Amino acid sequence: MRPRDPHEPGRTASTLELFFDLVFVVAVSVAAVELHHALTEDHVVDGLISYATVFFAIWWAWMNFTWFATSFDTDDWLYRLLTFVQMAGVLTLAAGVGGFYEGDYTLGITGYVVMRVALVAQWLRAAHGSPELRATAHAYAAGVTIVQVGWIAILAVPDGARLAVFVLLVLAELAVPVVAERRGTTPWHPHHITERYGLFTLILLGESLLASANAIIEALDGDTAVGPLVWIAVVTLVVTCSLWWIYFWPPHHEAIGSLGQSLRYGYVHYFVFAAAGAFSAGVEVEIDVLTDHSKLGDVAATFTVTVPIAIFVLGIWWIAIRANADRWVNAAVPLGALLVLADPLIPVPVTLTAVVLSIVVAVLVVRPPLERSGRQEHAQG
Repeated sequence: MRPRDPHEPGRTASTLELFFDLVFVVAVSVAAVELHHALTEDHVVDGLISYATVFFAIWWAWMNFTWFATSFDTDDWLYRLLTFVQMAGVLTLAAGVGGFYEGDYTLGITGYVVMRVALVAQWLRAAHGSPELRATAHAYAAGVTIVQVGWIAILAVPDGARLAVFVLLVLAELAVPVVAERRGTTPWHPHHITERYGLFTLILLGESLLASANAIIEALDGDTAVGPLVWIAVVTLVVTCSLWWIYFWPPHHEAIGSLGQSLRYGYVHYFVFAAAGAFSAGVEVEIDVLTDHSKLGDVAATFTVTVPIAIFVLGIWWIAIRANADRWVNAAVPLGALLVLADPLIPVPVTLTAVVLSIVVAVLVVRPPLERSGRQEHAQG
């Protein structure tokens, strides 16, 4: 298992990576459904905490596989089998998502540990086949193994202290790459990495398109007035298309350079991805409000849509847009993210958000990303 060339021409996602992503479609969908149910029942705080914890497991497992693959994907039979084991862990995690919302972490943590142990085996292979990165690979393998012991031990921690221990274990997980990469930087392919992130973003935005379709289905099958449900479907489509446009506007591969830039890009994406998944849950909550199946009020329901959108837009602006944009774009994008938070003040849900994001997209159309020379002048200015 030798490291891949970070400058390899034409490097794209493999069919195995695309196959791997399919199990995350299941996990993300289940997590969004459980969040939707918690919000609809007005269990907002507990629902958000459970969603944040389970989405960390989903995101971290996906991200670690992705960064490992960009450096060491040999696509031989053993690499494929270990990837399949990781997929089995994801499916087990997905089956245990409901338990996170009920305080039972056993199945979810079991699936998570299975994924991480399979990755340890991959790092040990990398250590054996790559003498120049042996110290780095051993640091990854040791760090991941130690933290997994902590995840197993958390099952015996009393409920009152479990959240605090969870936070400590999350910080330990996040620290492993920081420590390991200082022993020798693994070679990542910027175009390949950002393509993988873009593909996962499409999975998450696809959940929002499904929510839009569900509004139409409810309109056709239910006794509720058709007009409001059709309108929710329309504005959800407009918003989702706008988020796609905003996300893919900047050249993401240029946001990955130094270790610090790469860690920022990778770690901030947790909030971007989680927000995209929560957006789809918020749309479902809006549908429940319109069909009189929600305990949330109109204003609170609209916030379940607009807050994730604001986080998504601000996250992408921070890590990929602002360094590639002129002052007009750098004013329009964060301002648009803040303006959508005013949406609950008007009586027609999500409408202001659709209008604001459409204006942001219009600004992006007339103000393309800066050329490299322009970015240097912008940074100096």
